[in-house]
Order: sequence, then C-alpha cells, then structure tokens
Amino acid sequence: MAIDKDVLIIIKSSGLGEGEPDLGEKLMKAYLKMLFESGELPDEIIFMNSGIFLTTEGSDVLDLILDMEEEGVKIASCGTCLDYYGRKEKLRVGSPGNMRDTVASMGSHQKVLTP
Repeated sequence: MAIDKDVLIIIKSSGLGEGEPDLGEKLMKAYLKMLFESGELPDEIIFMNSGIFLTTEGSDVLDLILDMEEEGVKIASCGTCLDYYGRKEKLRVGSPGNMRDTVASMGSHQKVLTP
C-alpha cells in the first residue's frame, strides 16, 4: 500500500450523495472499500458531521477504516461532532480532532478531496 502524503480526504456525512439514506450508506461503504483496494491511500481522512458515525461503535465500515489506519492513514473525527451526537465515548478508530487541526491539515495538503 502506498500513502499519498499530498492527499487529505474529508468525509462530511455517513452516506454518499443526496437522496435515500440507505443508498447513500451503501455508496459510502463501496467508496471506502474501493479506496482501500486501490492501494493508493490518502495521508489523512477527517470525518465530520454525521461522518463520525463511520468511526464510532456500530459502524459497518469500522474494520475497513481500522485497516486503513494500520496501513498508515491518519484518522481523525471532529470532536465537536462527537460531542454533538453524544458519541465521544464510542469512538473506535482514530482520534478526536478540532477545527484548528482541520484547518491546519487542509493547509498542509496539496489535494483536499470530499467524496
């Protein structure tokens, strides 16, 4: 696996796209799976808003995100979002971050992507 130090991905939702929530969750799961299988991983992934549900207890993609972390991807979840949804104690992968960290990460990567 290769880590692209120039790439930051920001996941803003537990689903991908707009419309049916179940479809969005399936699409997000497929996106994360294909990202991992591509062999080209980003330097960091930041999960924000309802995206934090992907890094907390009960997530269908928790093992996949743990695999990415084991490969060297930095994983962060918005601390304010974890507090808002009452999920701080349920964080299972990565670490809580804050907006200062997010802004710094956005400024230090050449490519900032959102699926």
